[in-house]
Order: sequence, then structure tokens, then C-alpha cells
Amino acid sequence: MTANIDKVNALTAFIQADKFGLREWGNRGLNPSDNEMCKFLQDTFNDIAEELKSTILADKKSSSLKPILKAGLRLFPNSAYDTEEKEFICDTFNTLAKIIDVDFASTLNKWLYGSLLSALLKIGKILNPEKIIYTLQQPCNKCGIELETHVNKIEQGIPDTNWFIVKCNNCKALNLLTLEPDIKGMKFGNYELVENLFKQDYTYEQAQIRLEQITTYRK
Repeated sequence: MTANIDKVNALTAFIQADKFGLREWGNRGLNPSDNEMCKFLQDTFNDIAEELKSTILADKKSSSLKPILKAGLRLFPNSAYDTEEKEFICDTFNTLAKIIDVDFASTLNKWLYGSLLSALLKIGKILNPEKIIYTLQQPCNKCGIELETHVNKIEQGIPDTNWFIVKCNNCKALNLLTLEPDIKGMKFGNYELVENLFKQDYTYEQAQIRLEQITTYRK
């Protein structure tokens, strides 16, 4: 039951977020699409999220969630969008999929690349799989979704030297993260790096103050 409440809260934060505003396009290094399209994207994704919320609150089987995503994806004809827009749409669907714990990657790849290229990409991943040793999870301080850091290399003796100020992909809230010693390689999961602070220069309290400053002045 607690897991369902967390999902509903994360979906609520997703709905409230300005997912296709000027800042979000800018964060991707892109000029925004026209206002009509941005409104369509925002409203349509909100409708999908609302349907997911209703399904979860009705205590329906988790298997009923993926068809909602598939039906939602059919609302976006592939040929109607340029490459950057399609990637943005896929990333937003991926955020929803992670909230509800649904594997939607192959469906998105097929929509984005077509069946043949998607199959080739899948074969490539099988032949050269990305090795993730383990995943660190730390809850977002606003929506509660687990912020994931995928560790792919470890080496004894590497110190934990940084605080990371990051932005949750779901609700866009800023969070302060710390990792662990012995991490040599990693990939950010469902968040974006905003700023990193050296622990030799910032105590935890000072890092929190910096987080509050960024939250206040970058709105």
C-alpha cells in the first residue's frame, strides 16, 4: 500500500510540473516547439498520468498500467515530430514508466527508431551489455521517487569527495545527494546534475545552504 501511495504522490508531482516549459527545452539545449504543441504535450501527458493515478487508487492489477502507457504513446504519431521532440517525448514516457515500475524501454525504442533498428539496438545491448554493479537510491525530497545512481566501476581506496546538487526528472525539485567511497565510475539515472561541491570546501550544512540558494535564485 505504501508503494502505491508513493507512486500516486510521484504522479501528482509529475502532473504539477511544467514539463515542456522554456526552461525544460533550454536544459536540453533546444529551442522550444510552438506553444500549441507544448500545450498538447503537457495536457496529454497529464491525462495519461491522471489515468495511471486513478488505476492505482482503484487497486487494479499492476499489469493494467502498461496498456495505459501504450495507449498514451499511440496519441503521438511518430511522423508528426522531429528527432529532438521524439526524444523528449520518450524521456517523459520513461519518467512515467519509472514512477510506476513498468519496463517500457523496448516499446519506446520501437516507436523512436522503428522495428528493425530497435531490434538491432537490442541485439547490440545483448552482445555488449552495460554492466551496472549496483544502483544507489536516495528519495527525492519533494515527490519521494527514488533518485538512482548506477555504479559501473568500483576501486578500493577512492574517497567520497563530492556533494551533488541534482534536479529530479519527475518533479524538477533540487536535491542534495552524496554517494559512497570506492566508486570509480557511475551514470546518473533519473536526475540531472546541477552543481557539484567538494566536501573539503563544504560541510553538509554549507552544502544545504548552497542548495537553498540555488533553489531560491534559479526559479
